[in-house]
Amino acid sequence: MSVIGVGVDLVHVPSFAEQLAQPGSRFEQLFTPGERGDASDGQSDRARHLAARWAAKEAVVKAWSASLHGSPPVVDETKALAAIEVVKDLWGRPRIALHAPVSAHLDAERLHVSLSHDGDYAIAYVVLTA
Repeated sequence: MSVIGVGVDLVHVPSFAEQLAQPGSRFEQLFTPGERGDASDGQSDRARHLAARWAAKEAVVKAWSASLHGSPPVVDETKALAAIEVVKDLWGRPRIALHAPVSAHLDAERLHVSLSHDGDYAIAYVVLTA
């Protein structure tokens, strides 16, 4: 297994919550129904969970971009963000699920993700391996 890209993203949760609350915000549309459902399970702050998922989406794009250094982007960023989904297993551990068009470009690679929250911040760290 070789590391071919690394991405990290930090999100200020209060600022992100303000952006989510804006009428017509693009953020809400870029989360899958599953992500919105996981974030709205009633156990904790919705914006905090969506901020961590947003950080994961951005971190995937950064890791993928690092693996393509020197090459032009192959997918529009907005389409890429919508096609990257943070899912969780029965124990609540996160992983990345990819949908078209991103899945067509990263079908042989594996993404490893770690999410964390602390105070007003959410962070995601992604490692792309081949």
